[in-house]
Amino acid sequence: MWLVFLGDPVGDLLAGHHDTAGTVFGWAGLAAFTLTYLVLVFRHTSRPLARAVVLMVLGVLPVIACVLCLALGEPWLVLFVYVAVGCGAVLPMRQAQIAILVVTGAMVALAAHLGAGPDIGLVVPALLGGFSMTGVRRLVRTTRELRRARAQVAQLAANEERLRLARDLHDLLGHSLSLITLKSELAGRMLPDHPDKAADQVADIEKVSRQALVDVREAVTGYRRPRLAAELAGARVALEAADIAAQVPEEVPALPEAQESALAWTLREAVTNVVRHSGARRCVVGVVRRDTLDGPVVELTVEDDGGGPSGAAPGNGLTGLAERLAAAGGTLDTGAARGGGFRLVARVPASVGSAA
Repeated sequence: MWLVFLGDPVGDLLAGHHDTAGTVFGWAGLAAFTLTYLVLVFRHTSRPLARAVVLMVLGVLPVIACVLCLALGEPWLVLFVYVAVGCGAVLPMRQAQIAILVVTGAMVALAAHLGAGPDIGLVVPALLGGFSMTGVRRLVRTTRELRRARAQVAQLAANEERLRLARDLHDLLGHSLSLITLKSELAGRMLPDHPDKAADQVADIEKVSRQALVDVREAVTGYRRPRLAAELAGARVALEAADIAAQVPEEVPALPEAQESALAWTLREAVTNVVRHSGARRCVVGVVRRDTLDGPVVELTVEDDGGGPSGAAPGNGLTGLAERLAAAGGTLDTGAARGGGFRLVARVPASVGSAA
C-alpha cells in the first residue's frame, strides 16, 4: 500500500527534469531504496532478521533518501515516509517512536534546506505510517499470544479430561473389583458345604462385572452421573458382603447434579477404602443438611472402627476426591475417628448459588 507514494519520484524521472546521468542515477537509487525497504519490512515481518542486519539495513535507508533528495530535489522527500514506516516495522516500540519523530524532523529540515518549506502532505503520512506500523506490530504480537494461549487452553482441557477419566476409572474399577473379590472369596468358602449359596454369589459376581463394564463405558463417554441414593444402596451391599456391620441412611437431601455426583463418587471411594484397607468391623455412613455462615451444605460422613488408610500421604483415590469436590465447590476432611478408626467428611453446597 505504501508504494503508492513512489509516484512523485517516478513522475519526476519520467518528466525529464534531469539529464541522462541524473535520470540513470535516479532510477538506480530508487531501485536500491525500494529493494532495501522491501527486504527490511517484509523479510523482517515474516521471519525476524538478526539485530545487526536490521540496524545495518535500516541505516542504509535514510542515507539513500538523503542522497537522492539532495541530488534530485523536492519530489524525493517522500522517501522519508518509507524510512519512518521501516522504523515502525522493525525497531523496539520505544525506540521506534523516537526514530519516527527524528526521521520526520529530518525530512522537515531537509525540505527547508531545499527551499520547499514544511509540507504537511508529507509530515502526516510519515507520522501516520510510522505509528500505524507500530500498531500493526502490536496487533500481530497480540494475535500470536492469543494463539499460544488458545493452544495452552486446549492442552489444559485435554489434561483435565484425562484426569477426570482417571478419577472415574479408579473409583469405578476400585469399587467393583473389590466387591467381586469379596464375593469370590465368599463363594469359595461356601462351595464345599453350600453350593446353592455359592451359586448365588457367582450370579452376583456376574451382575457386578456386567455393571462395571457398563459404568466404564459410560465414564469413557462422559455420560456417567452417579446418584447418591444408588451409591448408598451399593455401599450397604459391599459392606455386608465384607462382614462389616453397616449403618447407612435410607434417604438423602436434594442436591444439584454436580454436587450430588461429587458426593456419590466420594461415598463409593470411601466405602471401597473401608472394605479393602481398614479391617473394620463396623462402618457408619451419614448424610445430613446443615446451615453454615456460607450457606446451606450437605455433609457426607463415613466413619469406621478399623485402622484407616496406611501411609502418611493421601492416596490417588483421596486426592482425586478432593479435586472432584473442589470442582463442585466442596471440601474434603479426613482424619482419625473418635475411639480409633478413620473418619471422612465431605461437604458440598446444597444449591448452585452457594457453590458460586
